[in-house]
Amino acid sequence: MKSYQFEFERPLAELERRIEEMRAQAQAGKVNLTAEIAGVERRLAAERQQIYTNLNAWQRVQISRHPRRPYFLDYVSRLFEDFTELHGDRIHADDQALIGGFATFHDGKTVRRVMALGHQKGHDTKENLRRNFGMAHPEGYRKALRLMRMADRFDLPILCFIDTPGAYPGVEAEERHVAEAIAVNLREMTDLRVPIIATVIGEGGSGGALGIGIADRVLILENAYYSVISPEGCAAILWKDRAHAPAAAEALRCSARDLLQAKLVDEIIPEPLGGAHQDAAAVAQALKAALAAHLTELSRWSPSRLLETRYRRYRSVGVVESGVASRTARPRRKPRSTRTRR
Repeated sequence: MKSYQFEFERPLAELERRIEEMRAQAQAGKVNLTAEIAGVERRLAAERQQIYTNLNAWQRVQISRHPRRPYFLDYVSRLFEDFTELHGDRIHADDQALIGGFATFHDGKTVRRVMALGHQKGHDTKENLRRNFGMAHPEGYRKALRLMRMADRFDLPILCFIDTPGAYPGVEAEERHVAEAIAVNLREMTDLRVPIIATVIGEGGSGGALGIGIADRVLILENAYYSVISPEGCAAILWKDRAHAPAAAEALRCSARDLLQAKLVDEIIPEPLGGAHQDAAAVAQALKAALAAHLTELSRWSPSRLLETRYRRYRSVGVVESGVASRTARPRRKPRSTRTRR
């Protein structure tokens, strides 16, 4: 796992290997190679800066899937206190790919009780099998909705952390109506009367991501992606060959920078060179500061303002500017701002 590397990282691995060899040679032969090692280290630093500041969309997708990348529970331990996981959808089972519970969020100034929800992958094969590689079944989305309704009842902000290649596409998930479970979440999240902040921390794939992604603010880590379909899935449909995934990633415009430009996300959380796995603590600190700022603002809004702004946010997505009348010109459905609290 420690030596895991992508194709575009091979020049860095070669320079690192050379540095190690020179250090071993200096120690064995008792010769002074300090200047030579320093020169290679400078070259390594320059090469690392060049590679990681010019990543293309596909390379960022690869980094978002790095096996050492921090997952939801890794952030929970750094962002919250007193996280208490809640289990089960009260219908079928307890999905371990999508988990959540009460937590205390302390940003240094304000202490808030929140509901934290997120997809969870595994750091090894055994955990990945238990977590189903972060692909939730319908009971995972029904559990998430149960917890979000509970947060709404107790007036708690909801913090969602997205990291999934998509909802589980297996036969058993279809038998238990995964599409319906996600659709219900989309509908119900628009009517929750508390602040909702969603953060894409890794993969943001298709409806599996949207099932907990309807929010007042959407944040994304620098090397995460958010897309209607995975690059491989897109390539298989359009080119009939998954080898075209790099071209599909560019066409999908799924990188954080593209999403910010399209106004589909509100803020990009920076990562260290190489990705979040290089310094998870620093990324968590940056994420905590961003969450605190958005929570402070949204907590001042009335429920009616939250509902109206959230409605307008999603009505403005995907507007056709020419050829066909704008979708926003259609009659507006009034948010159920006066509905009975669950």
